[in-house]
Amino acid sequence: MSYVPPHLRTTSATHSFTASKTTSETLDYYDQKHSSSSPHYSLLQSKNSAISPSNFSNAARRTSSNLPSSRAIPVPEPVFEQWKPSERVFRLKPEQIEEVRLRLNVDVTVASDSQPAPAPIESFTDMCLHLSIMKDIAFHEYTRPTSIQAQAMPVALSGRDLLGCAETGSGKTAAFTIPMIQHCLAQPPIRHGDGPLALVLAPTRELAQQIAKEVKAFSRSLESFRTAIVVGGTNIAEQRSELRAGVNIVVATPGRFIDHLQQGNTSLSRISFVVLDEADRMLDMGFEPQIREVMRNLPKKHQTLLFSATMPVEIEELAQEYLTNPVQVKVGKVCSPTANVSQILEKVSESEKMDRLLALLVDEASQAERSGHPQPLTIIFVERKTRCDEVTEALVAQGLHAVALHGGRSQNEREAALRDFRSGATNILVATDVASRGLDVTGVAHVVNLDLPKTMEDYVHRIGRTGRAGSTGQATSFCTDRDMFLVAHIRKAIADVESGNAVAFATGKVARRKEREAAAAQREARFGLSKLTVLGPTSINVEDKYRYMLTPTTMKKEGAADDAWDD
Repeated sequence: MSYVPPHLRTTSATHSFTASKTTSETLDYYDQKHSSSSPHYSLLQSKNSAISPSNFSNAARRTSSNLPSSRAIPVPEPVFEQWKPSERVFRLKPEQIEEVRLRLNVDVTVASDSQPAPAPIESFTDMCLHLSIMKDIAFHEYTRPTSIQAQAMPVALSGRDLLGCAETGSGKTAAFTIPMIQHCLAQPPIRHGDGPLALVLAPTRELAQQIAKEVKAFSRSLESFRTAIVVGGTNIAEQRSELRAGVNIVVATPGRFIDHLQQGNTSLSRISFVVLDEADRMLDMGFEPQIREVMRNLPKKHQTLLFSATMPVEIEELAQEYLTNPVQVKVGKVCSPTANVSQILEKVSESEKMDRLLALLVDEASQAERSGHPQPLTIIFVERKTRCDEVTEALVAQGLHAVALHGGRSQNEREAALRDFRSGATNILVATDVASRGLDVTGVAHVVNLDLPKTMEDYVHRIGRTGRAGSTGQATSFCTDRDMFLVAHIRKAIADVESGNAVAFATGKVARRKEREAAAAQREARFGLSKLTVLGPTSINVEDKYRYMLTPTTMKKEGAADDAWDD
């Protein structure tokens, strides 16, 4: 199915249809392509519908040259192969399957009227993968699947929709990359001008680049297999040429992919495998309209995999709308502080933060030098882009190797920063929350929250940049009085992790809004107590160094600062 931009669907009862020959030919094309195959063809209406010429004719002139003629070769039907695991796995009894899931710490849920989920597979050999994929798995020295891979890959290989939820660093990317390549290899060959066979949507450029790298790693033995990365901040003309030449897989950020669809550079007509990775983050970043735009224009026959680090109500609604009888796979304690990370909370004033940070980093560098080890990779999280640059400049001025990563930098600058950090040429990365999710850098030993985030969910994602894939790490967070609400949650989570209890808290936009409301209520209560201390007879003990905060003028300023913090 060819993509129909929203402005081509606009109808108006006040205008009569008077289109040029180009417009008429364009409608004839869409009429043939969509009248029987697309459930969303009604958005175009018929040629007798009233369409605004001013909206349509410009778009028709811009796109008509890119559209194939009405005599174009029909789009091949997608192939969904019947997959079976090895005979050994196929013969596993239900009680044996449950025993494996218990050992892997995997929870599997299916609808009562659906077929049972495929058994988890703890060996790549038992998955009966394409020989070239097995060759590349061996080349990269992957020995055995992680928990999410062991259960999610059989589900995806069997052609079923999947809702996967696992903590950061658990190997989700390979869990959908390998089945996606296997699916693409079963399809009829790509022709010049065809759209991709599979699509992965991701929230950030950095994550999209990591996914594309993984796809290429497992398809390196396939000479004609092509993967395109489509993200903002890079040359759109180069992407256009690559897409029009024909690619098997597109890994994209939603906004830039929609741009290419609207320009006629690619098509949704052959997509039969779709992955929404870090879907919760995409919703957070406001990509829901673009996601829905893509999903509702896909061909009828397609398989959808949705991966998310958290399971807020927004993700559940998205899954209900676009997934068909999905298998839900959940691994471990989703969105909880990992026991592999040693967490330290240090209370300092705002003015003391930089001095304390410098002392911490210089001490780490000295220890590494004395022991003869390389300096540890450290990520420092800050609140704003300008602060990110300021902190980086201060660290460099002290002779430390630091680089900044935030949304205000160009794509080349962001790629260079990550390249230097991954290679160890720079051992300190100062970043905003653009790096808090999806960023996978081997060997990050320390995460420092110079500025704490606003929510517990964001805190968990930040510290998840260390302690990955079974390694250990450290997280140091500087906190001030305004962070006390979040600090209370962090302390409770740390205590729960240390005692071996599961950490459970709500995630998503609704949960974060309630969390902000609770924090605001706590501040109001604190200010009320402060007023009582100054004006009333009630005796409240206040440390001397904080007594200046209790003057009416200072309370007014603090209230304004806290309001700004919530914006």
